[in-house]
Amino acid sequence: MSQNEPMTPRGYDELLREFKYLKDVEKPRVNIEKQRAAELGDRSENAEYHAAKEKLRHIDKRLFYLNSMIEKAQIIDPSVLEHSRVHFGATITITDVNSDEEFTYTICGTLESEPENGLISVHSPLARAMLGKEEGDEFGVILPSGKKYFEVGIISFIDVFSLKKHIRQESDFGFY
Repeated sequence: MSQNEPMTPRGYDELLREFKYLKDVEKPRVNIEKQRAAELGDRSENAEYHAAKEKLRHIDKRLFYLNSMIEKAQIIDPSVLEHSRVHFGATITITDVNSDEEFTYTICGTLESEPENGLISVHSPLARAMLGKEEGDEFGVILPSGKKYFEVGIISFIDVFSLKKHIRQESDFGFY
């Protein structure tokens, strides 16, 4: 029995888009490269042929992985969930009880996570420790830097994926 993998509708769409691109565009293109290289003669010393074969192996591995994630996908739309408790898709501000330092995280699917940008996997120790907590609750979690204690501040829903896309678009035009 395979474990479900929660993801946002947007994350699922991106997964399908990558799968379709690899299957319908990239793999056929590399297959043509391989065929052209094979026509050059001796395959045993044909670097282009071996490079194309290697690219195809990488594409097939990625397609296999993406397919397994698609099959396990449990699509959750966090915008329709109530926000009194921490759940998948929630954006949470937490405060380190010892240093009063604030952090903001959004709990998302494994493939959507970008810890450096505050997007943490629902399977991460920090996210698992926060799930179900309410504003004002304190919790402890063992992190690489040791055991830390936090207090839950604001719990909200922010479509960070749209926000990130908006920021990227503006930075493309030099606004940031």
